[in-house]
Amino acid sequence: MLFLRSLTNSIERFFQVHLFNRQLTFLSNARLSYATIKEWKERISVFKFYILALFLIAIDQVTKYIVVSRMEIGEQLELIPNFLYFTSHRNSGAAWGMLEGQMWFFYIVTIIVVGVVVYFIQTNRDQPMLQLGFSFILGGAIGNFIDRILFQEVVDFIDVYIFGYNFPIFNIADSALTIGVILIIILILFEDYSGKGKVKNG
Repeated sequence: MLFLRSLTNSIERFFQVHLFNRQLTFLSNARLSYATIKEWKERISVFKFYILALFLIAIDQVTKYIVVSRMEIGEQLELIPNFLYFTSHRNSGAAWGMLEGQMWFFYIVTIIVVGVVVYFIQTNRDQPMLQLGFSFILGGAIGNFIDRILFQEVVDFIDVYIFGYNFPIFNIADSALTIGVILIIILILFEDYSGKGKVKNG
């Protein structure tokens, strides 16, 4: 009788330990799965901003290709009289022709800018509007960088007259850069980063 009782207790302990270990394994796997899902959600939430940057780069390069392949340099197409034209233009410098011909300077600056922008996109996951601004900057910077690598100059074609003033000719990449910078400035000036969060820099 004592033997049977001892055997029964041993069997009960075995199943208790076995079931307990299985429960721990299940809970551990559940926590791991939740962590994995959360990690993938964070990756996807960041990845969409890189998709936007790639989309901007694609539009920029396609429009430039059309201009280069179908328009002579200096040729102009009127879209809206006295306001909007497409004018085939080349710029080997920065905006308004500054630093013309200084390609290595632009290479170095662009690489630094891209690195900084990617860092801010990755580290400000709780600030989607800030990430949006940086994604516009990323797309614009790479769009013009491709031109400088391939042609040692940037293809411009959007020609705007504002109240009779002929604004310097620009392109889609320039527009993306401008939108991104303006958006970030607005966020910095008008959003309260002191309470809900600040632009993270380390």
